[in-house]
Amino acid sequence: MNALILATEALRIANQNSGLDLFEWIMISDSGDAVRASNGMWVAANHDLANFPRCDFLVVLEGNLPTQNISANVRGALRNAYRHGSMLIGVDTGAFAVAAAGLTGDREAVVHWEAVSSYFEHFPAARTKNQIYSIDRQLAFCAGGVATLDMMLDLIGRLHGSSLAKEVANALIHTPREGIHPQRTDDDEVGEAKPSLSHRIVALMESNLDFPLSPKSLARHLGISVRTLERCCLRQFNQTPNQLYLRSRLQAARNLLFYEERDIKDIAYACGFSYPAVFTRAFTAQFGQSPRAFRRAFRETQNTVRPEIVRMSRSRPIDRGSTADVEGA
Repeated sequence: MNALILATEALRIANQNSGLDLFEWIMISDSGDAVRASNGMWVAANHDLANFPRCDFLVVLEGNLPTQNISANVRGALRNAYRHGSMLIGVDTGAFAVAAAGLTGDREAVVHWEAVSSYFEHFPAARTKNQIYSIDRQLAFCAGGVATLDMMLDLIGRLHGSSLAKEVANALIHTPREGIHPQRTDDDEVGEAKPSLSHRIVALMESNLDFPLSPKSLARHLGISVRTLERCCLRQFNQTPNQLYLRSRLQAARNLLFYEERDIKDIAYACGFSYPAVFTRAFTAQFGQSPRAFRRAFRETQNTVRPEIVRMSRSRPIDRGSTADVEGA
């Protein structure tokens, strides 16, 4: 919802300040029905995927369960729009739909940092880059959130001049950032010629989650001694290398639970835990609840399938004596 509001508000203000109808936009959903966002708000759709008009830009917005809604209709609509010249923009987990449609090619996608692990699980050969957005010919990607506004300002500037883009940014009290800006403030060193040792340690751990490396192997890959590795981890993170590695794996598992419907045991294996029971104990100790409880609590707040029925079923149980009449009707 944050990305949607920022994108449409940027266009609205561009029209308002220019005094012209430079942009118009429509909302499209798979079936044409209203769509419920993760914050509970509903968004009405103007068209379904089978009948929407040709657009110069098709912005793909997905939710926290990105693979749940990538239907054959979605994939077909994206391919058709791309074939007819529309620029496709995958915002946040919208990159999953673009990749599922086979349109990413050899280009590096921009995916929200929390969803990168899940993205690689679904598209092992894919490549991503740590920046807030990218625009490459007929395909664009954006990390989502406030980065959506930065991308929209870039597009407005390309289409109607930098002066108008600056007016829109000022109206929204925002200082524009370039697309290559890192997604997280603690990743500011990533684009430098030689990232710090602490960044290199974390990056190496995060790229070897399924088969964790020993401290000796980590040190060898980094070209340092085990003692140097230990000193850096204690100085920068107040943890031993093994403790830091465990927390990196648990955070990756939490992200997979957040975005994925896969079995918990499969998530455990993907994050380097040979036994699900060990994973459950470590996860519970870190986050205060089991992986199953975390997923259940999250799913209850994110339920998008007839939430009004779920609400009614919780507020007043059905009288089982009337079941036969209901079924007979």
